[in-house]
Amino acid sequence: MRLQFVEAGEIVSTHGVRGEVKVLCWLDDPEMLCEFDRCVIDGREMVMEQVRVQKTCNLVKFRGVDTMEAAQAMRGKIVMLYREDIDEEVIFAAELIGMEVFAEGKKIGKIKEVLAYPGNSVYVVKGEHEYMIPAVKSFILSTDMDKNEMQVKLIKGMRSDEN
Repeated sequence: MRLQFVEAGEIVSTHGVRGEVKVLCWLDDPEMLCEFDRCVIDGREMVMEQVRVQKTCNLVKFRGVDTMEAAQAMRGKIVMLYREDIDEEVIFAAELIGMEVFAEGKKIGKIKEVLAYPGNSVYVVKGEHEYMIPAVKSFILSTDMDKNEMQVKLIKGMRSDEN
C-alpha cells in the first residue's frame, strides 16, 4: 500500500550557529535526500533551502530556522518526505508490509516483515506456512502496488517449516 509520507531520517544534532541541522538519513543513500526541497516534520510542511551530504548524514537548512536554538528544538524529530515527490517505481519496505503474496495463482500469505541483509532484502511471508523469500528478480515476478499484490516463484527451502 502506498504511504502518504516516507520516513527519511532523524534530526540528531545542530550544525553551526545559523540553524542548520544534521539528519541521520534512513534512505539507501544520503545523496537521495538532496533531491528534495520540502518535507514534513511533526505534521508541518518545511522547506529545505539547502541539503548537502556530510559523510553518512545530511546537513539541512530549513526556511525559518535561523538560530542554533531553533535548530536545537528540532533535535529528535523525524523528517518525512511526501510520497508523491518520490519516483513511483521506488518501493519502500514499509509499503510492502501487509501485501498479499501469491505463488502459482494461490495466495500463500502476507508480507509481515522485510529483513535487510547486505546482499538483498528478504521478505517474511506468513499465511498457513511461513516463507522467507529473497527480494531478487528470479523470485519476485511482479509487484502491483495498486492491487497490493505480489507474485512470487517458490523453490524448495523457502518454507520455514520444511524439512
